[in-house]
Amino acid sequence: FSRTIMPKQRKTRKFAAVKRMLNPKDQRLKAVQERKSKKKKQKTHEGQLIKEVKKTPSELFFKYNSSLGPPYHILVDTNFINFAIQNKLDVFTSFMDCLLAKCVPIITDCVMAELEKLGPKYRVALRIAKDPRFERLPCQHKGTYADDCLVNRVNQHRCYIVATCDKDLKRRIRKIPGVPIMYISQRRFSIERFPDVNNAPST
Repeated sequence: FSRTIMPKQRKTRKFAAVKRMLNPKDQRLKAVQERKSKKKKQKTHEGQLIKEVKKTPSELFFKYNSSLGPPYHILVDTNFINFAIQNKLDVFTSFMDCLLAKCVPIITDCVMAELEKLGPKYRVALRIAKDPRFERLPCQHKGTYADDCLVNRVNQHRCYIVATCDKDLKRRIRKIPGVPIMYISQRRFSIERFPDVNNAPST
């Protein structure tokens, strides 16, 4: 019984196989270098680095927001109304039960657009959002992404409470000092980062 051994195939090297590289005179590289040089010019003035420090809003005393007071202006997110419906909560009375004061619920154009896009599943939430007791805020930005809109508004004016059940939006707003967050837990509205003097439930 004889066994034939197959010879191993030799791997031949590929000569002159070089990775494709951009030409150093390529216009794309020049554009990137110009952008970098512009940034460097902006940061330096007479050879010294310019330090950019964000201005703290005048209404903040450390983390305490002095501009918050009744009537409270509440920016409502897309999913908050739907969660209130699922928990069988009346939005307007629950706001007052939570804060023990008059509340002005505010809905932006992009939140309304998101509710309209979501279709028939959110038709009850859309009907509640069209209630005349809701104050409408016009949006001048492009697109209908509500999270960015709410974060920008809160950054500009610290006089709002944000009502949302979205974890990502909560995480973003927690980075902004002096902005309380309202959410739904245990079939009632709760609020976090709110001054203790107002007797509002914190959990």
